[in-house]
Amino acid sequence: MSAAESDLWEGFEALDPQDITGPTWDEPVPVRARPVLPAFPVHALPAWLRDMAKGVAEETQTPVDLAGCLALAVMSTAAGGRVQVCVRGNWSEPVNIFTAIALDPGNRKSAVFSLMVRPLLAAEGMLVELAGPVMAEAETKMALAKSAAERATQKAAAAEPDKKDALTAEAVALAQEAAKMRVPAVPQLVADDATPETIGTLLDEQNGRIACLSAEGELFDIIAGRYSGKPNMGMFLKGHAGDMLRVNRQSRTAQHVDDPAVTVGLAIQPEVLDSLARIDGADGRGLLARFLYSKPLSLVGSRDLSPALLEEETAAEYARRLGGITLALAGWAEPAVLTLTPEADRVMLAYQAVTESRLGKGGTYASIVKWASKRDGAVARIAALLHLATHPEDGWHRQIDASTLAAATEIGDYFTAHALDVFDAMSADPAHHAAHTVLTHLQTTTPGTFSKRDLFRALPRADFPAIADLDPALTLLEEHGWVRQQPPPPRNGRGGRPPSPRFETHPRITRRA
Repeated sequence: MSAAESDLWEGFEALDPQDITGPTWDEPVPVRARPVLPAFPVHALPAWLRDMAKGVAEETQTPVDLAGCLALAVMSTAAGGRVQVCVRGNWSEPVNIFTAIALDPGNRKSAVFSLMVRPLLAAEGMLVELAGPVMAEAETKMALAKSAAERATQKAAAAEPDKKDALTAEAVALAQEAAKMRVPAVPQLVADDATPETIGTLLDEQNGRIACLSAEGELFDIIAGRYSGKPNMGMFLKGHAGDMLRVNRQSRTAQHVDDPAVTVGLAIQPEVLDSLARIDGADGRGLLARFLYSKPLSLVGSRDLSPALLEEETAAEYARRLGGITLALAGWAEPAVLTLTPEADRVMLAYQAVTESRLGKGGTYASIVKWASKRDGAVARIAALLHLATHPEDGWHRQIDASTLAAATEIGDYFTAHALDVFDAMSADPAHHAAHTVLTHLQTTTPGTFSKRDLFRALPRADFPAIADLDPALTLLEEHGWVRQQPPPPRNGRGGRPPSPRFETHPRITRRA
Protein backbone atom coordinates (compact mmCIF):
# COMPACT_ATOMS: atom_id res chain seq x y z
CA MET A 1 0.00 0.00 0.00
CA SER A 2 1.36 3.43 -0.99
CA ALA A 3 1.84 6.26 1.51
CA ALA A 4 -1.11 8.12 -0.06
CA GLU A 5 -3.36 5.05 0.31
CA SER A 6 -2.15 4.56 3.88
CA ASP A 7 -3.10 8.15 4.70
CA LEU A 8 -6.51 7.58 3.10
CA TRP A 9 -7.38 4.56 5.34
CA GLU A 10 -5.79 5.95 8.49
CA GLY A 11 -8.22 5.52 11.44
CA PHE A 12 -10.63 3.15 9.72
CA GLU A 13 -8.87 -0.02 10.85
CA ALA A 14 -9.90 0.72 14.43
CA LEU A 15 -13.60 0.60 13.57
CA ASP A 16 -15.60 -2.54 14.23
CA PRO A 17 -18.44 -3.19 11.79
CA GLN A 18 -20.83 -3.26 14.75
CA ASP A 19 -19.86 0.38 15.48
CA ILE A 20 -21.69 1.24 12.27
CA THR A 21 -24.42 -1.42 12.01
CA GLY A 22 -25.02 -2.01 15.72
CA PRO A 23 -24.57 -5.36 17.48
CA THR A 24 -25.36 -8.37 15.36
CA TRP A 25 -28.32 -10.56 16.29
CA ASP A 26 -28.00 -14.23 17.05
CA GLU A 27 -30.76 -16.64 16.12
CA PRO A 28 -33.48 -16.23 18.82
CA VAL A 29 -34.59 -19.12 20.99
CA PRO A 30 -38.26 -19.95 20.34
CA VAL A 31 -40.80 -19.11 23.03
CA ARG A 32 -43.28 -21.91 22.58
CA ALA A 33 -46.97 -21.30 22.93
CA ARG A 34 -49.05 -23.77 24.86
CA PRO A 35 -50.59 -26.28 22.46
CA VAL A 36 -54.19 -26.15 21.38
CA LEU A 37 -55.85 -28.78 23.54
CA PRO A 38 -58.54 -31.14 22.25
CA ALA A 39 -62.17 -30.66 23.20
CA PHE A 40 -63.90 -33.29 25.31
CA PRO A 41 -65.05 -36.15 23.03
CA VAL A 42 -68.68 -35.91 24.05
CA HIS A 43 -69.66 -38.30 21.26
CA ALA A 44 -67.95 -41.07 23.28
CA LEU A 45 -70.65 -40.83 25.97
CA PRO A 46 -73.82 -42.96 25.83
CA ALA A 47 -76.76 -41.13 24.26
CA TRP A 48 -78.56 -39.90 27.40
CA LEU A 49 -75.33 -38.57 28.94
CA ARG A 50 -74.18 -37.10 25.61
CA ASP A 51 -77.46 -35.30 24.98
CA MET A 52 -77.48 -33.84 28.49
CA ALA A 53 -73.86 -32.66 28.32
CA LYS A 54 -74.39 -31.06 24.91
CA GLY A 55 -77.70 -29.50 25.93
CA VAL A 56 -76.28 -28.04 29.15
CA ALA A 57 -73.21 -26.70 27.33
CA GLU A 58 -75.38 -25.05 24.68
CA GLU A 59 -77.83 -23.38 27.07
CA THR A 60 -75.12 -22.14 29.45
CA GLN A 61 -72.73 -21.32 26.59
CA THR A 62 -69.88 -23.13 28.33
CA PRO A 63 -67.29 -25.53 26.92
CA VAL A 64 -68.73 -29.03 26.61
CA ASP A 65 -65.68 -30.21 28.55
CA LEU A 66 -67.22 -29.01 31.82
CA ALA A 67 -70.51 -30.88 31.42
CA GLY A 68 -68.72 -33.87 29.90
CA CYS A 69 -66.31 -34.26 32.82
CA LEU A 70 -69.17 -33.79 35.29
CA ALA A 71 -71.14 -36.51 33.49
CA LEU A 72 -68.33 -38.91 34.40
CA ALA A 73 -68.18 -37.54 37.96
CA VAL A 74 -71.90 -38.03 38.60
CA MET A 75 -71.71 -41.58 37.23
CA SER A 76 -68.77 -42.15 39.57
CA THR A 77 -70.90 -40.87 42.45
CA ALA A 78 -73.72 -43.25 41.53
CA ALA A 79 -71.50 -46.33 41.13
CA GLY A 80 -68.49 -45.63 43.33
CA GLY A 81 -68.12 -48.17 46.10
CA ARG A 82 -70.76 -50.39 44.55
CA VAL A 83 -68.95 -51.58 41.41
CA GLN A 84 -65.42 -52.70 40.54
CA VAL A 85 -63.90 -53.61 37.19
CA CYS A 86 -61.63 -56.63 36.88
CA VAL A 87 -59.37 -55.87 33.95
CA ARG A 88 -57.34 -59.06 33.94
CA GLY A 89 -56.21 -61.58 36.52
CA ASN A 90 -55.81 -59.85 39.88
CA TRP A 91 -55.88 -56.36 38.35
CA SER A 92 -59.09 -54.72 39.55
CA GLU A 93 -60.02 -51.07 39.76
CA PRO A 94 -62.76 -49.27 41.71
CA VAL A 95 -64.87 -47.11 39.43
CA ASN A 96 -64.58 -43.78 41.25
CA ILE A 97 -62.60 -40.95 39.63
CA PHE A 98 -61.07 -37.58 40.53
CA THR A 99 -61.49 -34.81 37.96
CA ALA A 100 -60.56 -31.11 38.00
CA ILE A 101 -61.71 -28.65 35.32
CA ALA A 102 -59.93 -25.30 35.09
CA LEU A 103 -62.01 -22.30 34.01
CA ASP A 104 -61.80 -18.61 34.84
CA PRO A 105 -64.59 -16.88 36.81
CA GLY A 106 -67.56 -15.81 34.72
CA ASN A 107 -67.87 -19.15 32.91
CA ARG A 108 -71.15 -20.14 34.61
CA LYS A 109 -69.63 -23.13 36.37
CA SER A 110 -72.26 -23.06 39.12
CA ALA A 111 -75.08 -23.22 36.58
CA VAL A 112 -73.56 -26.28 34.92
CA PHE A 113 -72.98 -27.96 38.28
CA SER A 114 -76.57 -27.34 39.28
CA LEU A 115 -77.99 -28.90 36.13
CA MET A 116 -75.67 -31.92 36.17
CA VAL A 117 -75.76 -32.66 39.92
CA ARG A 118 -79.40 -31.86 40.77
CA PRO A 119 -80.69 -35.37 39.85
CA LEU A 120 -78.13 -36.87 42.23
CA LEU A 121 -79.47 -34.73 45.04
CA ALA A 122 -83.00 -35.78 44.12
CA ALA A 123 -81.92 -39.42 44.34
CA GLU A 124 -80.29 -38.66 47.67
CA GLY A 125 -83.62 -37.25 48.89
CA MET A 126 -85.38 -40.45 47.86
CA LEU A 127 -82.78 -42.52 49.72
CA VAL A 128 -83.36 -40.40 52.82
CA GLU A 129 -87.11 -40.96 52.56
CA LEU A 130 -86.69 -44.71 52.10
CA ALA A 131 -84.26 -44.87 55.03
CA GLY A 132 -86.71 -43.23 57.46
CA PRO A 133 -88.59 -46.37 58.50
CA VAL A 134 -85.37 -48.41 58.61
CA MET A 135 -83.70 -45.85 60.88
CA ALA A 136 -86.77 -45.68 63.14
CA GLU A 137 -86.84 -49.46 63.48
CA ALA A 138 -83.10 -49.61 64.23
CA GLU A 139 -83.40 -46.86 66.87
CA THR A 140 -86.29 -48.67 68.54
CA LYS A 141 -84.47 -52.00 68.58
CA MET A 142 -81.34 -50.35 69.97
CA ALA A 143 -83.32 -48.61 72.72
CA LEU A 144 -85.03 -51.89 73.65
CA ALA A 145 -81.70 -53.74 73.66
CA LYS A 146 -80.08 -51.14 75.91
CA SER A 147 -83.11 -51.21 78.22
CA ALA A 148 -82.96 -55.02 78.44
CA ALA A 149 -79.24 -54.88 79.17
CA GLU A 150 -79.78 -52.28 81.92
CA ARG A 151 -82.55 -54.39 83.54
CA ALA A 152 -80.34 -57.47 83.37
CA THR A 153 -77.50 -55.54 84.96
CA GLN A 154 -79.76 -54.36 87.81
CA LYS A 155 -81.11 -57.88 88.28
CA ALA A 156 -77.59 -59.35 88.40
CA ALA A 157 -76.49 -56.71 90.89
CA ALA A 158 -79.34 -57.61 93.27
CA ALA A 159 -79.11 -61.39 92.81
CA GLU A 160 -78.29 -63.92 95.45
CA PRO A 161 -74.68 -65.17 95.37
CA ASP A 162 -75.64 -68.56 93.88
CA LYS A 163 -77.42 -66.85 90.93
CA LYS A 164 -75.10 -63.85 90.42
CA ASP A 165 -72.66 -65.48 87.97
CA ALA A 166 -75.38 -66.70 85.61
CA LEU A 167 -77.26 -63.38 85.68
CA THR A 168 -74.03 -61.44 85.22
CA ALA A 169 -73.18 -63.50 82.14
CA GLU A 170 -76.65 -62.82 80.76
CA ALA A 171 -76.28 -59.08 81.41
CA VAL A 172 -72.88 -59.02 79.70
CA ALA A 173 -74.26 -60.84 76.65
CA LEU A 174 -77.18 -58.41 76.36
CA ALA A 175 -74.83 -55.41 76.73
CA GLN A 176 -72.58 -56.78 73.99
CA GLU A 177 -75.53 -57.27 71.67
CA ALA A 178 -76.70 -53.70 72.31
CA ALA A 179 -73.18 -52.37 71.65
CA LYS A 180 -73.07 -54.10 68.25
CA MET A 181 -76.26 -52.43 67.09
CA ARG A 182 -75.95 -49.48 64.77
CA VAL A 183 -78.52 -47.00 63.59
CA PRO A 184 -77.92 -46.24 59.88
CA ALA A 185 -76.85 -42.69 59.17
CA VAL A 186 -78.99 -40.40 57.04
CA PRO A 187 -78.01 -41.29 53.45
CA GLN A 188 -75.69 -38.78 51.79
CA LEU A 189 -74.14 -38.97 48.33
CA VAL A 190 -72.46 -35.57 47.99
CA ALA A 191 -70.39 -33.50 50.41
CA ASP A 192 -69.17 -29.95 49.76
CA ASP A 193 -66.24 -28.19 51.48
CA ALA A 194 -65.57 -31.24 53.66
CA THR A 195 -62.38 -31.71 55.67
CA PRO A 196 -60.40 -34.96 55.36
CA GLU A 197 -61.65 -35.89 58.84
CA THR A 198 -65.25 -35.32 57.76
CA ILE A 199 -64.65 -37.41 54.65
CA GLY A 200 -63.43 -40.25 56.87
CA THR A 201 -66.52 -40.06 59.05
CA LEU A 202 -68.81 -39.95 56.02
CA LEU A 203 -67.09 -42.94 54.46
CA ASP A 204 -67.71 -44.86 57.69
CA GLU A 205 -71.35 -43.77 57.87
CA GLN A 206 -72.16 -44.13 54.17
CA ASN A 207 -70.89 -47.66 53.72
CA GLY A 208 -67.62 -46.66 52.15
CA ARG A 209 -68.49 -44.02 49.58
CA ILE A 210 -68.89 -40.26 49.27
CA ALA A 211 -68.45 -37.61 46.56
CA CYS A 212 -67.01 -34.10 46.71
CA LEU A 213 -68.59 -32.12 43.86
CA SER A 214 -68.07 -28.37 43.84
CA ALA A 215 -67.91 -25.42 41.47
CA GLU A 216 -65.07 -24.04 43.60
CA GLY A 217 -61.55 -25.25 44.36
CA GLU A 218 -61.65 -24.94 48.14
CA LEU A 219 -61.02 -28.66 48.56
CA PHE A 220 -57.40 -28.12 47.49
CA ASP A 221 -56.98 -25.46 50.18
CA ILE A 222 -58.35 -27.92 52.74
CA ILE A 223 -56.00 -30.67 51.56
CA ALA A 224 -53.11 -28.19 51.70
CA GLY A 225 -53.86 -27.61 55.40
CA ARG A 226 -56.27 -24.69 55.75
CA TYR A 227 -57.58 -26.04 59.07
CA SER A 228 -54.80 -28.32 60.27
CA GLY A 229 -51.80 -26.21 59.25
CA LYS A 230 -50.24 -29.11 57.35
CA PRO A 231 -51.21 -31.13 54.26
CA ASN A 232 -53.70 -33.90 54.91
CA MET A 233 -54.29 -36.03 51.85
CA GLY A 234 -54.19 -39.61 53.14
CA MET A 235 -57.97 -39.95 53.15
CA PHE A 236 -58.12 -38.95 49.48
CA LEU A 237 -55.21 -41.16 48.43
CA LYS A 238 -56.85 -44.21 50.01
CA GLY A 239 -60.29 -43.12 48.85
CA HIS A 240 -59.11 -43.14 45.24
CA ALA A 241 -57.17 -46.40 45.39
CA GLY A 242 -59.71 -48.26 47.51
CA ASP A 243 -57.14 -49.06 50.21
CA MET A 244 -58.46 -49.93 53.66
CA LEU A 245 -58.55 -46.96 56.01
CA ARG A 246 -59.05 -46.59 59.74
CA VAL A 247 -61.54 -43.98 60.95
CA ASN A 248 -61.10 -42.77 64.53
CA ARG A 249 -64.23 -41.20 66.02
CA GLN A 250 -64.51 -39.62 69.45
CA SER A 251 -67.89 -41.11 70.31
CA ARG A 252 -67.14 -44.66 69.16
CA THR A 253 -64.36 -47.14 68.75
CA ALA A 254 -62.24 -46.92 65.59
CA GLN A 255 -63.93 -48.17 62.43
CA HIS A 256 -62.34 -49.79 59.39
CA VAL A 257 -63.54 -49.01 55.88
CA ASP A 258 -62.36 -51.88 53.71
CA ASP A 259 -62.98 -50.49 50.22
CA PRO A 260 -63.39 -46.69 50.43
CA ALA A 261 -64.51 -44.92 47.28
CA VAL A 262 -64.21 -41.13 47.12
CA THR A 263 -65.32 -39.26 44.00
CA VAL A 264 -64.01 -35.75 43.34
CA GLY A 265 -65.41 -33.39 40.71
CA LEU A 266 -64.17 -29.80 40.91
CA ALA A 267 -64.23 -26.69 38.75
CA ILE A 268 -61.35 -24.44 39.70
CA GLN A 269 -59.57 -21.36 38.47
CA PRO A 270 -56.56 -22.06 36.21
CA GLU A 271 -54.09 -20.49 38.63
CA VAL A 272 -55.21 -22.97 41.31
CA LEU A 273 -54.40 -25.81 38.94
CA ASP A 274 -50.97 -24.33 38.20
CA SER A 275 -50.22 -24.02 41.93
CA LEU A 276 -51.12 -27.58 42.91
CA ALA A 277 -47.50 -28.67 42.74
CA ARG A 278 -46.74 -26.35 45.66
CA ILE A 279 -48.82 -28.46 48.05
CA ASP A 280 -46.21 -30.22 50.14
CA GLY A 281 -46.17 -33.91 49.20
CA ALA A 282 -48.88 -33.65 46.53
CA ASP A 283 -46.55 -34.85 43.80
CA GLY A 284 -44.38 -37.22 45.81
CA ARG A 285 -47.31 -39.03 47.41
CA GLY A 286 -49.24 -39.27 44.15
CA LEU A 287 -52.19 -36.95 44.71
CA LEU A 288 -51.53 -35.03 41.49
CA ALA A 289 -51.29 -38.27 39.53
CA ARG A 290 -54.79 -39.31 40.58
CA PHE A 291 -56.64 -36.40 38.96
CA LEU A 292 -58.04 -36.31 35.44
CA TYR A 293 -57.41 -32.72 34.30
CA SER A 294 -59.30 -30.54 31.86
CA LYS A 295 -58.32 -27.05 30.66
CA PRO A 296 -61.02 -26.09 28.16
CA LEU A 297 -61.01 -22.94 26.08
CA SER A 298 -63.36 -20.34 27.56
CA LEU A 299 -66.21 -19.11 25.38
CA VAL A 300 -66.46 -15.76 27.17
CA GLY A 301 -66.48 -13.03 24.54
CA SER A 302 -67.91 -15.23 21.80
CA ARG A 303 -71.03 -16.64 23.45
CA ASP A 304 -74.38 -16.88 21.67
CA LEU A 305 -76.75 -14.61 23.57
CA SER A 306 -79.81 -16.53 22.33
CA PRO A 307 -78.79 -20.18 22.64
CA ALA A 308 -81.04 -23.18 22.30
CA LEU A 309 -82.45 -24.14 25.68
CA LEU A 310 -82.02 -27.54 27.26
CA GLU A 311 -84.92 -29.70 26.18
CA GLU A 312 -87.18 -30.90 28.97
CA GLU A 313 -87.20 -34.43 27.56
CA THR A 314 -83.40 -34.55 27.64
CA ALA A 315 -83.24 -33.36 31.25
CA ALA A 316 -86.01 -35.76 32.31
CA GLU A 317 -84.34 -38.75 30.65
CA TYR A 318 -81.03 -37.83 32.29
CA ALA A 319 -82.65 -37.57 35.71
CA ARG A 320 -84.51 -40.85 35.25
CA ARG A 321 -81.46 -42.80 34.10
CA LEU A 322 -79.05 -41.36 36.66
CA GLY A 323 -81.54 -41.68 39.51
CA GLY A 324 -82.32 -45.27 38.52
CA ILE A 325 -78.67 -46.32 38.56
CA THR A 326 -78.08 -44.54 41.88
CA LEU A 327 -81.07 -46.15 43.61
CA ALA A 328 -80.41 -49.58 42.13
CA LEU A 329 -76.83 -49.69 43.44
CA ALA A 330 -77.33 -47.84 46.73
CA GLY A 331 -78.12 -50.87 48.84
CA TRP A 332 -75.38 -53.16 47.57
CA ALA A 333 -73.21 -54.41 50.43
CA GLU A 334 -70.70 -56.21 48.18
CA PRO A 335 -69.57 -54.51 44.96
CA ALA A 336 -70.54 -55.92 41.60
CA VAL A 337 -67.50 -56.99 39.58
CA LEU A 338 -67.44 -56.14 35.87
CA THR A 339 -65.22 -58.02 33.43
CA LEU A 340 -64.12 -57.43 29.83
CA THR A 341 -65.06 -59.43 26.78
CA PRO A 342 -62.07 -60.99 24.96
CA GLU A 343 -62.38 -58.32 22.27
CA ALA A 344 -62.40 -55.55 24.88
CA ASP A 345 -59.35 -57.10 26.51
CA ARG A 346 -57.49 -56.89 23.20
CA VAL A 347 -58.37 -53.20 22.94
CA MET A 348 -57.09 -52.71 26.47
CA LEU A 349 -53.84 -54.55 25.72
CA ALA A 350 -53.26 -52.36 22.66
CA TYR A 351 -53.82 -49.24 24.74
CA GLN A 352 -51.45 -50.51 27.42
CA ALA A 353 -48.80 -51.13 24.77
CA VAL A 354 -49.02 -47.50 23.62
CA THR A 355 -48.74 -46.24 27.20
CA GLU A 356 -45.77 -48.46 27.98
CA SER A 357 -43.89 -47.45 24.83
CA ARG A 358 -44.13 -43.77 25.78
CA LEU A 359 -43.12 -44.01 29.45
CA GLY A 360 -39.41 -44.57 28.98
CA LYS A 361 -36.64 -41.99 28.85
CA GLY A 362 -37.27 -39.62 25.97
CA GLY A 363 -40.82 -40.92 25.54
CA THR A 364 -43.85 -38.67 25.12
CA TYR A 365 -45.03 -39.39 28.65
CA ALA A 366 -41.65 -39.27 30.38
CA SER A 367 -42.46 -35.86 31.88
CA ILE A 368 -45.70 -37.17 33.40
CA VAL A 369 -44.60 -40.69 34.24
CA LYS A 370 -46.47 -40.79 37.59
CA TRP A 371 -49.72 -39.66 36.01
CA ALA A 372 -49.29 -41.80 32.90
CA SER A 373 -48.58 -44.88 35.03
CA LYS A 374 -52.20 -44.60 36.22
CA ARG A 375 -53.58 -43.85 32.76
CA ASP A 376 -54.60 -47.40 31.88
CA GLY A 377 -56.34 -47.87 35.23
CA ALA A 378 -58.22 -44.61 34.68
CA VAL A 379 -59.38 -45.82 31.26
CA ALA A 380 -60.63 -49.05 32.85
CA ARG A 381 -62.62 -47.02 35.38
CA ILE A 382 -64.06 -44.78 32.65
CA ALA A 383 -64.99 -47.84 30.59
CA ALA A 384 -66.93 -49.24 33.55
CA LEU A 385 -68.81 -45.95 33.98
CA LEU A 386 -69.65 -45.79 30.27
CA HIS A 387 -70.77 -49.43 30.41
CA LEU A 388 -73.15 -48.78 33.31
CA ALA A 389 -74.52 -45.72 31.53
CA THR A 390 -75.04 -47.78 28.35
CA HIS A 391 -76.88 -50.51 30.29
CA PRO A 392 -78.48 -48.63 33.22
CA GLU A 393 -80.96 -51.41 34.07
CA ASP A 394 -78.61 -54.40 34.21
CA GLY A 395 -75.05 -53.35 33.37
CA TRP A 396 -73.73 -55.15 36.44
CA HIS A 397 -74.77 -58.45 34.86
CA ARG A 398 -73.03 -57.79 31.52
CA GLN A 399 -69.41 -57.74 30.32
CA ILE A 400 -67.81 -54.54 29.03
CA ASP A 401 -67.56 -54.78 25.24
CA ALA A 402 -64.89 -53.57 22.84
CA SER A 403 -66.79 -50.51 21.60
CA THR A 404 -67.22 -49.22 25.15
CA LEU A 405 -63.54 -49.81 25.89
CA ALA A 406 -62.59 -47.97 22.67
CA ALA A 407 -64.76 -45.01 23.70
CA ALA A 408 -63.01 -44.97 27.08
CA THR A 409 -59.59 -44.88 25.40
CA GLU A 410 -60.67 -41.84 23.39
CA ILE A 411 -61.61 -40.06 26.60
CA GLY A 412 -58.33 -41.28 28.11
CA ASP A 413 -56.40 -39.66 25.26
CA TYR A 414 -58.26 -36.41 25.92
CA PHE A 415 -57.24 -36.41 29.59
CA THR A 416 -53.67 -37.33 28.62
CA ALA A 417 -53.30 -34.30 26.35
CA HIS A 418 -54.62 -32.02 29.10
CA ALA A 419 -52.41 -33.64 31.75
CA LEU A 420 -49.31 -33.01 29.62
CA ASP A 421 -50.20 -29.31 29.47
CA VAL A 422 -51.06 -29.09 33.19
CA PHE A 423 -47.80 -30.65 34.34
CA ASP A 424 -45.82 -28.60 31.83
CA ALA A 425 -47.39 -25.44 33.26
CA MET A 426 -46.59 -26.56 36.82
CA SER A 427 -42.90 -26.85 36.00
CA ALA A 428 -42.62 -23.92 33.61
CA ASP A 429 -41.19 -20.48 34.34
CA PRO A 430 -44.17 -18.32 35.42
CA ALA A 431 -42.98 -15.64 32.98
CA HIS A 432 -43.20 -17.98 30.01
CA HIS A 433 -46.87 -17.37 29.22
CA ALA A 434 -46.48 -13.60 29.67
CA ALA A 435 -43.43 -13.58 27.40
CA HIS A 436 -45.36 -15.39 24.70
CA THR A 437 -48.17 -12.81 24.99
CA VAL A 438 -45.70 -9.95 24.54
CA LEU A 439 -43.92 -11.69 21.66
CA THR A 440 -47.22 -12.33 19.87
CA HIS A 441 -48.06 -8.62 20.19
CA LEU A 442 -44.66 -7.61 18.81
CA GLN A 443 -44.93 -10.03 15.91
CA THR A 444 -48.34 -8.56 15.10
CA THR A 445 -47.32 -4.90 15.30
CA THR A 446 -43.69 -5.39 14.04
CA PRO A 447 -42.03 -2.35 15.65
CA GLY A 448 -38.28 -1.87 15.15
CA THR A 449 -38.09 -0.29 18.59
CA PHE A 450 -40.58 0.32 21.36
CA SER A 451 -40.73 1.84 24.81
CA LYS A 452 -41.80 -0.12 27.83
CA ARG A 453 -44.50 2.47 28.56
CA ASP A 454 -45.99 2.24 25.05
CA LEU A 455 -45.94 -1.54 25.21
CA PHE A 456 -47.80 -1.49 28.53
CA ARG A 457 -50.47 0.81 27.08
CA ALA A 458 -51.01 -1.53 24.14
CA LEU A 459 -51.42 -4.76 26.13
CA PRO A 460 -54.57 -5.94 27.95
CA ARG A 461 -54.82 -4.92 31.62
CA ALA A 462 -56.10 -8.40 32.42
CA ASP A 463 -52.69 -9.80 31.47
CA PHE A 464 -50.54 -6.97 32.81
CA PRO A 465 -52.32 -5.00 35.56
CA ALA A 466 -49.20 -2.91 36.36
CA ILE A 467 -46.25 -1.82 34.23
CA ALA A 468 -43.89 -3.74 36.53
CA ASP A 469 -45.65 -6.95 35.45
CA LEU A 470 -43.87 -6.58 32.11
CA ASP A 471 -40.42 -7.01 33.66
CA PRO A 472 -40.28 -10.84 33.86
CA ALA A 473 -41.60 -11.15 30.30
CA LEU A 474 -39.13 -8.64 28.86
CA THR A 475 -36.26 -10.25 30.77
CA LEU A 476 -37.13 -13.67 29.37
CA LEU A 477 -37.50 -12.30 25.83
CA GLU A 478 -34.11 -10.62 26.17
CA GLU A 479 -32.56 -13.88 27.38
CA HIS A 480 -34.11 -15.66 24.41
CA GLY A 481 -32.71 -13.06 22.00
CA TRP A 482 -35.96 -11.51 20.77
CA VAL A 483 -35.40 -8.01 22.17
CA ARG A 484 -32.56 -6.03 23.67
CA GLN A 485 -32.63 -2.89 25.75
CA GLN A 486 -31.05 0.23 24.29
CA PRO A 487 -28.65 2.33 26.36
CA PRO A 488 -30.55 5.13 28.11
CA PRO A 489 -30.09 8.60 26.56
CA PRO A 490 -27.90 11.05 28.49
CA ARG A 491 -29.74 13.09 31.10
CA ASN A 492 -29.95 16.84 30.54
CA GLY A 493 -29.58 17.67 34.21
CA ARG A 494 -32.96 19.40 34.42
CA GLY A 495 -34.58 16.60 36.47
CA GLY A 496 -38.03 15.25 35.75
CA ARG A 497 -39.22 11.73 35.15
CA PRO A 498 -36.63 9.49 33.49
CA PRO A 499 -37.53 8.31 30.00
CA SER A 500 -39.17 4.91 29.67
CA PRO A 501 -36.68 2.15 28.75
CA ARG A 502 -36.53 1.45 25.04
CA PHE A 503 -35.98 -1.87 23.35
CA GLU A 504 -34.94 -3.02 19.90
CA THR A 505 -36.64 -6.02 18.33
CA HIS A 506 -34.98 -8.86 16.47
CA PRO A 507 -35.03 -8.53 12.65
CA ARG A 508 -37.10 -11.72 12.55
CA ILE A 509 -39.93 -9.60 14.04
CA THR A 510 -39.61 -6.59 11.75
CA ARG A 511 -39.31 -8.76 8.64
CA ARG A 512 -42.82 -10.07 9.32
CA ALA A 513 -44.22 -6.70 8.20
